[in-house]
Amino acid sequence: MTVVFEGLVMSFWLLLVCVVGIAKDGPVGLIVFYEQEVKDRVIELGLTTKDRIKKINVITALALFIPLLIVVPTVVYFYNGVDGFMDGFVQLTIIYLISGLFDRIFIDWWWVGCTRAWIIPGTEEFVPYIHGKTLAVKWAGTLIGFPLLAAIQAGIMQLAG
Repeated sequence: MTVVFEGLVMSFWLLLVCVVGIAKDGPVGLIVFYEQEVKDRVIELGLTTKDRIKKINVITALALFIPLLIVVPTVVYFYNGVDGFMDGFVQLTIIYLISGLFDRIFIDWWWVGCTRAWIIPGTEEFVPYIHGKTLAVKWAGTLIGFPLLAAIQAGIMQLAG
């Protein structure tokens, strides 16, 4: 049950990053999550710059990847007291899948796809913003990439041991 709570905490963290990211400039504040054609249009419209996008990309990457790569394994192995590869792999996978499914279903499908919260004026022709290859890659990352990441992290922790 602890890992379910930890997965929900990671989901909340992702939601918080998104809310803070769009709080000031609307969805342009997280333009890094959009396809290149949308980024180009937003720059063309004068809503942001390439330098601002680079800065947002670094900040967002740090906000998302530090918890993913450092905090979650630390919690699993040092707070939850996991010992061994399989227990670590299972707990990490559950946490990652909960947050990944939250991202795919709540954020991508509902919040981005079904509300107007992420629509950037002047880019409506690109709606839906998440489709085709990008959608497939995101689902593959969630269903295959996260368990693979969990296996790598559990293996490293087992070797460090």
